[in-house]
Amino acid sequence: MLRWALAFFIIALIAAVFGFFGIAAAAAGIARILFFIFLILFAVSLVAGMTRRA
Repeated sequence: MLRWALAFFIIALIAAVFGFFGIAAAAAGIARILFFIFLILFAVSLVAGMTRRA
């Protein structure tokens, strides 16, 4: 999922360089959402792993 967030971020950067600001904003929004989903899933798996050991 982090790869998808990074891919959309790169698409947003390329679109912004070429002047497609609407596409850049949409891709950046998708990248932001995917990154936060990744962080939440990472935190949940980290907590689950710590509770499994105890």
